[in-house]
Amino acid sequence: MDVATRIRSGQGDFVLFAVTPPRQSTAPERLPEIARATVERLDRLDLDGLVLYDIDDESDRNPAERPFPFSPTVDPSDYRTEHLRSWRTPAVVYRAVGKHQRDDLRSWLAAQDPARTLTVMVGASSRDSSTPVSLADAQAMLAEVNPDLLLGGVAIPERHSRREDEHLRMIAKQEAGCRFFVSQVVYDVNATKNLVSDYRYECEAQGVTPVPIVFTFSVCGSMKTLEFLRWLGVDVPRWIENDLRHAANPLRASLEQAASTAAEIADFCRQLGVPFGLNVESVSIRREEIEASVALAARVTPLVRLA
Repeated sequence: MDVATRIRSGQGDFVLFAVTPPRQSTAPERLPEIARATVERLDRLDLDGLVLYDIDDESDRNPAERPFPFSPTVDPSDYRTEHLRSWRTPAVVYRAVGKHQRDDLRSWLAAQDPARTLTVMVGASSRDSSTPVSLADAQAMLAEVNPDLLLGGVAIPERHSRREDEHLRMIAKQEAGCRFFVSQVVYDVNATKNLVSDYRYECEAQGVTPVPIVFTFSVCGSMKTLEFLRWLGVDVPRWIENDLRHAANPLRASLEQAASTAAEIADFCRQLGVPFGLNVESVSIRREEIEASVALAARVTPLVRLA
């Protein structure tokens, strides 16, 4: 079964690979070349789906200086339609709803084939932002114009560590139509297990069936990348930072750490009976980090092929 079929039946055990579309400043003639290289690189993996991120600035969420300057990217849906037509699996297309006008978002939602497209809709990065469409509006719009389109939500273990209510947010999002969740990049295994446990037992208390949670992993090849992860709100435990800082090969150390964390979370979800998937993201333009992400995807795939 492909990822859409699995999620519709409430099953996990799938692996995804996430990419960011090229920058808008990329020469148009290079876009097909980049897409071909992506397909060739990923085609040797046993993937169940592709994830295409919709990147937003997020500077209104964090006033600190951004470690890497923001550079707008090609719209993920346009990039997929125009340059990734040969990709064989369904795709999870992110929509940062605050970037889109109401009519444009409505038209996009109505046009999607539920057999080939899933979506994760993300609200404004700050509650103080004024946007044309709120997340609640977008969820209601999807239910109206294309109710068969699988809707996903974001789950943030770090937010659960601070507020201890992320599991309640997830259940509220389920009530609003979410059929799966995708986590922020996971480095803190304990925060993630706390969220999974609280979600599992709150579902039981409310008579709600847990939906698949997709856990995201990423390699980190430099201290500047680590700084950027923290700017995004990812909690990286000090022991992991120390390992990366002092490793002879930080990229290899990061890959091993991510693979180990993925295995621990996979085992924990199976013990609790929470359906799950694994997502490896590759958002770097550095070739060695891209190749390490591909290697990580190959390492974690057997974790979801046990069932």
